[in-house]
Amino acid sequence: EVQLVESGGGLVQAGGSLRLSCAASGFSFDDYAIGWFRQAPGKEREGVSCIDVNDGSTYYADSVKGRFTISRDNAKNTVYLQMNSLKPEDTAVYYCAAAFSFACSRLARDYDYWGQGTQVTVSS
Repeated sequence: EVQLVESGGGLVQAGGSLRLSCAASGFSFDDYAIGWFRQAPGKEREGVSCIDVNDGSTYYADSVKGRFTISRDNAKNTVYLQMNSLKPEDTAVYYCAAAFSFACSRLARDYDYWGQGTQVTVSS
């Protein structure tokens, strides 16, 4: 079975850091671009970051650029999102997703598999 399982979310004060992990199984992880998305109540799901196959090109939303870093460890079938200098507006459910594509996509519709999400709450 295909699984993407997020972990590492929680409650943190503004200015703090969290490291999200996404453990994948059931598909050829190193053939997929991996993206992180987030969705806050009342808002559309937005692309946060993605990383190409074989740790190639990366993408960051302007709102997180310079604060978040995406990486992948193909040997562990795991992708990470290091989040520093967190702000209250980063509060959302964060999802990892896999797209059968060499290059990153910012569009949720291009992704084939999705995790169930992990809650990140940043207090002011």
